Order: sequence, then C-alpha cells, then structure tokens
Amino acid sequence: MTPQQENKKMGLTARILVGMIAGISIGIFFQALFGSNGDFVIPLGFAELSIKDFFVDGLFNVGGAIFVASLKMIVVPLVFVSLVVGTCSLNDTSKLARLGGKSIALYLLTTAIAITLAIVAALIIAPGEGVNMATEANYAAKEAPGFAQVLINMFPTNPIASMANGNMLQVIVFALLFGIAMALAGKPGERLAAIFVDINAVIMRLVVILMNLAPYGVFCLLAKLMTTMDFAIIANLGKYFLLVVAVLLFHGLVVYALLLKSFTGLNPITFYKKMRDAALFAFSTSSSGATLPVTMETATKKLGVNNSIASFTLPMGATLNMDGTAIMQGVATVFIAQIFAVDLTIGDYLMVVLTATLASIGTAAVPGVGLVMLAMVLQQVGLPVEGIALILGVDRLLDMTRTAVNVTGDCMVSCVVAASEKEFDYERFNNPDAGLSSEKVDFHKLGEENKV
Repeated sequence: MTPQQENKKMGLTARILVGMIAGISIGIFFQALFGSNGDFVIPLGFAELSIKDFFVDGLFNVGGAIFVASLKMIVVPLVFVSLVVGTCSLNDTSKLARLGGKSIALYLLTTAIAITLAIVAALIIAPGEGVNMATEANYAAKEAPGFAQVLINMFPTNPIASMANGNMLQVIVFALLFGIAMALAGKPGERLAAIFVDINAVIMRLVVILMNLAPYGVFCLLAKLMTTMDFAIIANLGKYFLLVVAVLLFHGLVVYALLLKSFTGLNPITFYKKMRDAALFAFSTSSSGATLPVTMETATKKLGVNNSIASFTLPMGATLNMDGTAIMQGVATVFIAQIFAVDLTIGDYLMVVLTATLASIGTAAVPGVGLVMLAMVLQQVGLPVEGIALILGVDRLLDMTRTAVNVTGDCMVSCVVAASEKEFDYERFNNPDAGLSSEKVDFHKLGEENKV
C-alpha cells in the first residue's frame, strides 16, 4: 500500500490523534533526555548537534508557528465572506424578514446562553488554575475598554483597515451591513451574491486543506510544548476536555429542552428520539453542512416542520448557529487565561461573549473551523494564540460532540419558528412512525454528496 493510499484510508480524526500522541511522546522523551541541563548535545566529530536548538527551537518551532499563522491567515476572509453569504440570503418579502428576525434572534440567544454557561462553568471548575506558563510566551495583554467603548469600536471607520488589522468585531459588523445591502439591491445584489457563494466555497475548501495539515501542526506544537511544560498541564487538559463535554451535554439536553418546551409545549423526549439519526450523523462527520440533507429529512419528515420553514431556517442554522463552537471558545478562553496566568476582567469576559456570539454567525459549517474562530476570540482579549496548541490535540474529538449539539439546536429553532408561524404538524411530531420508510436512506452517501 502506498503512503497516499494509507493516508486516504486513515481519517483526519485518527491522524490528529496520531500526531497528538507522537508529539506528546517526543516531548516527554526530550524532557527526560534534557534532564536538569535543559539540553542534550550529540557530538558528530566535526561539530555538535544540539537537540534543543535543532528540534525544539528549530523544526518544532517553525512547523508549529507556520500552522498557527495559517489559522490566523484565514480568519478575516472566512468570517467576512461566510457572513455576507449568510446575510444576503435574506432577500424575500415580509415573511422572509419575519422568519429571519425570529431565526437569528433564537440562534443568537442560544449562542449567548452557551458561551455564558461555558465561561461560568470554567470559572467555577478552573481547569487551568495552578499552571503558570506566562514566562514561556512573548506577548502583552491588552487592557479591556469599557462597555460603551466596545460598542463604539464595533463600527469601523475604514473596513479595509479593519480587515488588515484583524479587528474582527468591525469586520463582522461591516459584513452584516454589506450582506443586508446586497439583499436589498435587487439584481446587482444577486449577481454579486453568486460571486460570494463561489468565493465562500473556495475559502471553505482552503479551511479543509488547512485542517488536513492539522496532524503535523499538532505534532510540532505539542512536541515543543511538552518538552518544557510542567506535567501538571496534562491533568488540566483532562479537566478541560471533560468540562467542555459536560457543558455541551447540559446545553444540548437541558437548555434546548427547556426552550423547546417553553416556546412550543412539545415533548423534549420525543424530539430527542427523532433527532438520533441526524445527531449521530453530525457526530460522525463533524460538519453541519455535510449533515444538512439528513437534518432536512429529520425536520420535515419526522419532526413535522413545514418544508418552507425548514428550507430557510436549517441552511441558516448551518451557517449561523454554532453553540457548540461557542462553548469550546468560552471554556478554552478561560482555560488558556488561567494557564498563562492572565487575569481577565468583567469587560474581557463581556468581550468574549460578544465576540464569540457574533463570530458564530461567520463560522463555516466544516470540521475544525472553530479553532480559527478561537484564534480571533483570543486576540480580542490579548491572549496568546499559541495557547490553541494546548487544546488542539483533543479538539477533533470535541468537534464531533459540538457538531451534534449544533445540529440539534438547528432543529429546535426550526420547530419553534414553525410553531410560531402555525406551520408545524403536531400529528407528525407525535407519530413515532413518521418519516420511517421501507427503503433505508443511505445517509452517508447523502452527506458525501453535499460536503463542501
């Protein structure tokens, strides 16, 4: 079997795990090899080879830095184009405005709840407390502005400069306004929207390419970190992983159930039973976009959402609703701040909530893109982007869970909107056999055909 065939056979999740294990193993080995001297020199006769200089500060440092730079490189175009495409799709009549208002409000509400829960849980559990790595990174934390200044700073005076400087709140606001203007511009807006759709497809393909390089980035970043890191951080990473999973499960099973029951009176148990196929498919693909055909089938054939509602809310949800990603960003931000011994103020946490909520709108429905958004959130509160290396090794596993949460949230919002518009089939929802067919649908094939 050729290396190319073996690479195709092994999935991205497995390759990232291999990179993580290899990086941690090499780092631990080098740390044991260095001992108290902090280096190990190999005599070559004509010269001496410093393991620390050649590998840790050389190969590992360069490889990890390039990967982090690649994540930061894609942030601005990804957020701007994805958000413009999502916003300019709101181009129908008054019903569209009504549906758009309800859907966006609910998606932003659930995302704000998710990020708030994540931050509160992380502050209580403190998964990174006790490990100080502030001396291992060269950065300067920014002083958080007041709330009024945060609102003022959201609106750019020069959007091009905002993009060049990576001021993502201003980029998001400009993208929203630009997308709305495109939706109201008629034919010119439609022609421009087609171009943005094509650009968006190319950018998402670039994200996929970058994520295929993630195993190598994981290896380099973790190999360098584990060489000099206190081993207490491994236990803290375990706490981080379990905490993110716990918040994801609480949000997906409790918060969504309460919202569904409050707004519609529907039985949450019935809802979750009918969500099994879509949730499992989302868990296996780690992509809301790839799961969209299954999500549409579940919402219309099993849950009873009218197709006219589902065809609007679900594609929008695949673009706008990233509650799982927001939870990861909230816990990760607090975790990284604690690891680097940075005290975040109330203004900082407010910035995280606001940034993560708005950033979820511009998050493409492809695996691993939440890491790109996390880089933006960390920059907004002055935390080192290199801290992503601490969570990258387990993020692919968390990505699967948070995608299932995202898809569940999409269907919950669709049910609420459909019920409010009186376009919901309660009889179908309560029928346990609704949507079942003698012919089994090949969901894997459907997902493959609709992957970006």
